[in-house]
Amino acid sequence: MQNHISQSRTFRMVRKKRPRAILAIFLLLAAIEVSFYSGEAIANTQKTFLWRVQSKTNTVYILGSIHFMKPDIYPLDKKIEDAFDKSQVLAVEADVNDASKLDIQKLMDKAFYRGDDALEKHVSGETYELVKKEFAGSGILLDLMNRQKPWFLAMTLTSLKLVQLGFDPTYGIDMHFLSEAEGKKRIVELESVDYQINLLSGFSDKEQEAFLLYTLDELKTLGQEVNELVRAWKSGDTQTIESLLAKSGNKGMSSLNEKILYERNRHMVSRIEDYLRAEETYFVIVGAGHLVGNKGIVEMLKGKGYSVEQL
Repeated sequence: MQNHISQSRTFRMVRKKRPRAILAIFLLLAAIEVSFYSGEAIANTQKTFLWRVQSKTNTVYILGSIHFMKPDIYPLDKKIEDAFDKSQVLAVEADVNDASKLDIQKLMDKAFYRGDDALEKHVSGETYELVKKEFAGSGILLDLMNRQKPWFLAMTLTSLKLVQLGFDPTYGIDMHFLSEAEGKKRIVELESVDYQINLLSGFSDKEQEAFLLYTLDELKTLGQEVNELVRAWKSGDTQTIESLLAKSGNKGMSSLNEKILYERNRHMVSRIEDYLRAEETYFVIVGAGHLVGNKGIVEMLKGKGYSVEQL
C-alpha cells in the first residue's frame, strides 16, 4: 500500500511539471549538449557554429544547438539570423514547442520504476550512495530519486545543475527558432520525442549506470567548463568540442556514444540529404556535438560530395 501511495505521489509530481520543460530534457542526448553561456554577439568576420550545405539544386543551413541558455546570448550573430530568414522550413531534432507530442504515460512507463522496483536494485551500492550524496540538500524526496531509472535520473541531475547555474531551456537555440518559426515557416522533425525516449530507455542496466556515473562525474566540473565551452561555440571551434566528446569516450561512454551520437548522425544525414533534394531551403538545428569529428554530420556530408562551408 505504501509503495502504491509513493508511486502515485511521484506521478503527480511529474505531471505538474510544464510539458515544455519535460520535453526539453530529451534534448540533452549528446555529452557536449550541455550548458553554454555567451555575452556579446559575434563579429561578422568570426566563424560561427553554422554551416551552409549545397547540392546541385538546393541549400541547407545546419546550426549547432545549445539547448539550455541564458538570455544574454541574444541577439545571435547576424549570419545565423540571416540564414534562418532565407529558409522556408525549420528542421529540429524534436519539436519541443508542441506539448501534444509527449505521451506522459509512456514517459512514466519508461522513466520510472513500478511496484517494489527501485533504482537501488539496478545499480551498485557505490553508485547509489553517490546519487544520494548528490541529492542531499536538494529538497527532492529520496523516494522520487529512487523511482527514477538511471537514464532519466542522469537527465534530471543535469537539468537541475544547469538551472542552478542560471541556464534555462526556454532560452535554448531550438526554442528561440521554434518561436520565430511559429506561424511563419513549416516545422519538421529530424527525429521525435518518442524516438529519443525509446533510445534512452533502451539502454541496458549496465549502460544506464555508466551514463549515470558519467553524469555524476561531469557535474563536479560543469560550472568550471562553461567559459571554455562558450568560447568554442562562439568562435566555431570544432576541435575543442571534439576533444570534449573524446573525453566522454575515455570515461566509459564509448558504446553509448555510438548510440547517442553516431547512429543518430547517420540517420540525420539521411534526412538532410532528403532536404538537399527538395525545392525549399531548410534551416536545420542539431546539438553541437553532432557536427564535429570524423563521424560527425559535417564530415559525412563532405564525404558524400556536397559543398559544405562553415560560416
